[in-house]
Amino acid sequence: MGKVRQDPVLLSPLILTAFIAVLEGLTPPEVPIARLLPAVPALAAALWPVVPTLVLGLVCLLGLAAYAVLSSDHPTLFSAGAVGAVTVAAAYASHLRLQREGTLTEVRTVADATQKVLLRLIPPRVGPLEIASLYLTATPHARVGGDFYALADTRYGIRLIIGDVRGKGLPALAVAAAVLGSFREAAYEATDLTQLAKRLETTLLRDNAAALAQGDPAELFATAALVEIPHRGSHVTIFSCGHPAPLRGRNGSIAILDTDDPAPPLNLGGLLTTPCRPRRFALQPGDHLLLYTDGVSETRDAAGVFFPLATWAQKQLTTPPRQALSNLHQALLNHSGDNLNDDIAAIAILRTSSTRPPEGTSA
Repeated sequence: MGKVRQDPVLLSPLILTAFIAVLEGLTPPEVPIARLLPAVPALAAALWPVVPTLVLGLVCLLGLAAYAVLSSDHPTLFSAGAVGAVTVAAAYASHLRLQREGTLTEVRTVADATQKVLLRLIPPRVGPLEIASLYLTATPHARVGGDFYALADTRYGIRLIIGDVRGKGLPALAVAAAVLGSFREAAYEATDLTQLAKRLETTLLRDNAAALAQGDPAELFATAALVEIPHRGSHVTIFSCGHPAPLRGRNGSIAILDTDDPAPPLNLGGLLTTPCRPRRFALQPGDHLLLYTDGVSETRDAAGVFFPLATWAQKQLTTPPRQALSNLHQALLNHSGDNLNDDIAAIAILRTSSTRPPEGTSA
């Protein structure tokens, strides 16, 4: 019963018992208030374990029986019998509830483990970068969704991916897992982002072919942005696969780092008609970079107006990455009226140091 005493809400069965007892003493004998006592074990079953529920029901049963005998109120004995019957049913209901809660705890544990495997924590500091990440699912109790991100510190530079699977449920999760698994291997081997994108495309094409062979008609695709920031230099290279363009903040001004010829989303590479190339942008010490999925830019208010991301970034993309994402989360909640109906992923980066920028950097 120690746990029951710690939470005022869990004391409600005891409070209800005392309330009924007081009313029984204050009302005339012809008003059968005691017949409300079967509600006590029923309430306890929703809050307490089996043994405390049985104990409270037994106390109500014995008290009601004693009152019936002492007052010669024999009809009250029928109420005592009802308390006993409800107590037995309540104890069983409490047992079933605890079983379901245990199952739910196991499921959440597995979901947490899945999230840790898919979305590994990004260190707050990697080389010359200060980094923070934000991940929110549209389903309140879900741990993972269709958005994804990852980071790899390679000999070619710090490489990141952020993306969004077009679809929902387990098929979308499987696509995200395939993309992240391929990225974590290919990011260390591909010589450039174009080759890295081809590796990811090949992985999804193979996965899709295997799914079709097993009779799964779902053909999902994913938008993604591949980013490479060298350890030395003042630039960032971006390869877009149909993904929203990152934002760069510099001294209160915002630039949209949009590539000239983005590739189609992953798993739609067959639509390519011309070669797609990454684009290089300047990223100087003190510059901020915001990568995000469309759950951020397409958050709507009650009137259907999109979240003004560029306006927000102009004011807020000057703070440290962790604070910037905390502010972004709150701004999205305020704009949507606490009704975020899409998965959201975002990565904020601050370039803190650099060497002399190479020639050919695009502003």
